[in-house]
Amino acid sequence: MARIAAGEQQAVEELYDRFGGLVFKIARQLLPTTAEAEDAMQEVFLRLWRTAERFDPERAKLVTWVILLSRRHVIDRLRRKNSRPKTVAAPTELLGEAPSEPPKVEQQELGSALRQAIATLPQMQRVVIEKAYFQGFTLREVSVQLNLPLGTVKSALSRGLARLRDRVDPEDIAESVAS
Repeated sequence: MARIAAGEQQAVEELYDRFGGLVFKIARQLLPTTAEAEDAMQEVFLRLWRTAERFDPERAKLVTWVILLSRRHVIDRLRRKNSRPKTVAAPTELLGEAPSEPPKVEQQELGSALRQAIATLPQMQRVVIEKAYFQGFTLREVSVQLNLPLGTVKSALSRGLARLRDRVDPEDIAESVAS
């Protein structure tokens, strides 16, 4: 690691030859695809190269340091991936954008009724429901985006959902889906 910190390219190659398989194995065990594991492996070796001067052989063996750094990097990568909002197929239909395939008649009617009911809500309630349910953001993310306190966002969501329940009859929804 001292040779890597000094900028010796041969030392980086030796480190890769020695620990490449181990780093890949750790990444592959935790990540869902081989491509992601390969990306993570490359990022780990880049991090090892950038932080080579921090390695202290008095505190840990090199293999231990490589394993710890690899696991931390892969776990951080998973956390970043899982914190991103997930996209949902339903929002495009409910928000009036063109769906990728034509929906069934019942779904069109239900989507239309729900779209109309959401459109009648006050702006803040409508925006909070759209961001939370259709765009997949957490309430905390919505509060940051709208620059509002989290409690205000939660209240707007609660009031908006209550109004939707009053305006859209669940039995009508069940009947339209069943027929």
